[in-house]
Amino acid sequence: MDRITLGDIPSKNPLIVILGPTASGKTDLSLSIYEQIDCEIISADSRQVYKYLDIGTAKPSREILSNYKHHLIDFLEPNQDFSAGQFSKLSREIIFRIYEQNKIPLVVGGTGLYIDVLCNGMVELSPNVQDKSIRDNLNKDLETKGKEYLYNLLQQVDRDSAEKYSDKNPRRIIRALEFFYNTGVRFSEAQRELTKQNNFSVYYFGIDFERQELYSRINQRCLNMWQVGIIDETQEILKRGYSPNLNSMNTVGYKEAIKFLNNEMTNQEALNEMMKNTRHYAKRQLTWFRKNEKIQWIIPKLVNKFIIYDFIINRK
Repeated sequence: MDRITLGDIPSKNPLIVILGPTASGKTDLSLSIYEQIDCEIISADSRQVYKYLDIGTAKPSREILSNYKHHLIDFLEPNQDFSAGQFSKLSREIIFRIYEQNKIPLVVGGTGLYIDVLCNGMVELSPNVQDKSIRDNLNKDLETKGKEYLYNLLQQVDRDSAEKYSDKNPRRIIRALEFFYNTGVRFSEAQRELTKQNNFSVYYFGIDFERQELYSRINQRCLNMWQVGIIDETQEILKRGYSPNLNSMNTVGYKEAIKFLNNEMTNQEALNEMMKNTRHYAKRQLTWFRKNEKIQWIIPKLVNKFIIYDFIINRK
């Protein structure tokens, strides 16, 4: 059977998303789908955007990147900032260029915020309604009263947003509170309204593993990264003059490698720490993804284009 093309999909502007926790096999699955669907891949990974961070981000090999069309990989310097809003803007431009070629965009990654903002949009305050003193006061409350205080405030005014931000990330809590105090509208309500206006037909596929199997895969991946040279890679990045305190370097794998290079940990301690922190990161990813009821959870080895096509065709 020929590859599935854009014309085979009944809905307007179809967008296929492959997501899952780290080490779940997203890249391998995306390449398999690429062989069966006429598509181009957009990476939704907040660290693969950076040059030189190859081993620690599990970036696809040069051979893969040359044979499978990818976007938003390896195009920023490690000292450049990159946000979910920038990701969404660039991705949308790429997606509509892909449509013009009569192909299907395939978004692949584990950065849940990037995927959410792309698929559901980003609610932003208009400058003419923004009272900057509100953010200043919220930041002061964060410093003096702590994030628990702010989280309790959010629970009182916008329970849905509080549930979504159960990780209690202060930046996101403040953003939701600032929106509410400026507009009188719950941030979650504004997001839902924006989702209704979204112009993509999104088909989410999440990679599902039993927890222990996933953790085993994570431990093996960390060991492989350690053996193939993440220490040397980290050293080379630092030799290029990039600070170890950069946001890009505040990444599992590089953080532990830096501690080893600074003699703060032994080789084995750093590796063990990397494994533990990666498992914790995967758990946070899954917590984020499980809130999206639209995700079709799949077992990778059983997936083929017919399953995906059947799901898309029969989706209510």
